[in-house]
Amino acid sequence: MSTVKATRPLGPPSRLRRRFKPVKLVSFITLLLTTFLMLLPLFFMVSTSLKSKREMLKFPPTFLPESWAWSNYTDIFETLQFGTLYKNSLIIAGFSVFGTLLSSALVAYGFARYRGRGNNFWFILLLSTMMLPYPAIMIPQFVLFSQIQWIDTFLPLIVPAFFGSAYNIFLLRQFFSTLPEELFDAGRMDGCSELRMWRTIALPLSAPALATVAIFAFIYSWNDLLTPVLYLSSSDKFTLPVGMASLTSSRFRIPPWHLLMVASVLAMVPIVTLFAIAQKQFVEGIVLTGIK
Repeated sequence: MSTVKATRPLGPPSRLRRRFKPVKLVSFITLLLTTFLMLLPLFFMVSTSLKSKREMLKFPPTFLPESWAWSNYTDIFETLQFGTLYKNSLIIAGFSVFGTLLSSALVAYGFARYRGRGNNFWFILLLSTMMLPYPAIMIPQFVLFSQIQWIDTFLPLIVPAFFGSAYNIFLLRQFFSTLPEELFDAGRMDGCSELRMWRTIALPLSAPALATVAIFAFIYSWNDLLTPVLYLSSSDKFTLPVGMASLTSSRFRIPPWHLLMVASVLAMVPIVTLFAIAQKQFVEGIVLTGIK
């Protein structure tokens, strides 16, 4: 008995491949142009940081520096006390990230794992605080911190991070809610306390959400200009945004834009580094690996 082998028609798939090739080409060209437009300001910033002060006064501006002024990256430390500003910003941002992760993760774990009376009410009340703009609480906070003599210290910039953030609590709470209940049941059978389950089960499985919160908290603290201006008065305690803003003040007849671009390039280094580290954690911290 002869068998007839089924053959797959070659016509339609080949026509489909030919049909979609122009679409892929257009998509690739669009993506390439978009990437170029996104990187153009970054390239212009790096190029400007390597121009001399004399070249900065030329119009129209040159796309590439005529002479590469690498000395700008050393002059910024003499003109702006850049090392002190950088150190202060790292201290404040580091403690702010730690405080935000600790407090937000604890509160979010409580909202996600406990089903007590009024749980939804308190969670909605917490989210409603996101509608309050910072100028609405700026004056009461300033009066409070001045009464406890925290003015001209790093404490007003660090301590509020240890009381959580409504947005970060919401983000972590939604992530904690997706964790399987079987993992926590197994932990209770092994005699783990709630705090230990939060530390050994919830946090390791929540690496993607924690990395996202860490990036948001670091960027917010690193780029914050208003809060340091309010609470800091000593020049040796200024942060990087305050020092960069001073480059455009009236003490310079013409703002040194080349030094400002140097400061901007160096200010990007911690953010890019943190994002690279957090991105790796995001890939490695897949929740399904914990279930296995």
